[in-house]
Formats: sequence, structure tokens, C-alpha cells
Amino acid sequence: MTRRYGLPPRNDKRYTRRPGVYAILPRGGDLLLTHQADPHDEIQLPGGGIDPGEHPITALHREVFEETGWRIAPPRRLGAFRRFTYMPEYDLWAEKVCHIYVARPARRHGPPIEAGHTALWLPAMEAVSLLANEGDAEFVLSLQTSGLF
Repeated sequence: MTRRYGLPPRNDKRYTRRPGVYAILPRGGDLLLTHQADPHDEIQLPGGGIDPGEHPITALHREVFEETGWRIAPPRRLGAFRRFTYMPEYDLWAEKVCHIYVARPARRHGPPIEAGHTALWLPAMEAVSLLANEGDAEFVLSLQTSGLF
């Protein structure tokens, strides 16, 4: 069973299942994150939805590049969690199934190409307290306490 973070699902809403992939990208004691300005001002793990027919690893590489401008070394899956949320950019109530990976930021190619995103480096401990959703923060904290970065 996948752990759930955030608010429980509402009985008056119909949720669409949305699988996604997200990356924890450590370098030194810092993490490469993305700041998304719209529709909410948030600091997030780079990542996003898996397109129909797309392999999760392909989606992860695409999303990280779009949101940070960086290419990543081969990722390793850590686990997954679920959260129920409203996605205003799609006018959609979603059951997000968030697959979390760890990878090494390998090479910067330029600024993010996805509108409204800015790549930023933050100390890992600071990132835990600033990440917009608690599932992401929990995975970062578990990696940190296990000594993996």
C-alpha cells in the first residue's frame, strides 16, 4: 500500500488518477529544486506527470530538464506516495501517485524551458522545510538521515 500525504479525498469530488515522477537531486549538501510561480508560489522537487504511453524514466528526464535546464545521471527509484489535490492549471481534482527517484545532476544546459519555473539550489535541511508538499519533504528527510547525501 502506498502512503498518503496531505488532505484525505473529499466524498463530493471525483478524482482522476495522475501518475507522476519527481527527482531528489543532491550535489554536495545542496539539492537542485524548482520554484514554480504559477498557479501557486511553491518550491518543489523537479518532476511532473507521465504522459500516456511514456515510460516513467523518460518522463523523469523530460520533466527535470523542462523545469531546471539540467540533465541527470541514471536515476534510482526510492518509492511512491499518493496525495489528493485540486490542480487549478488543469481544472482537475487529482489522485496524484508520486514516484520518487534520486539522481545526480549531471550537466546544466541552460535555464528551465517550462514557463513559470526557476531552478534553484538550496541546502538540503532548508529544502525539507520549504518543499510545498510533505511527501516530498519526507523522502528528502529519509535520504538525508540515511546518510545518502
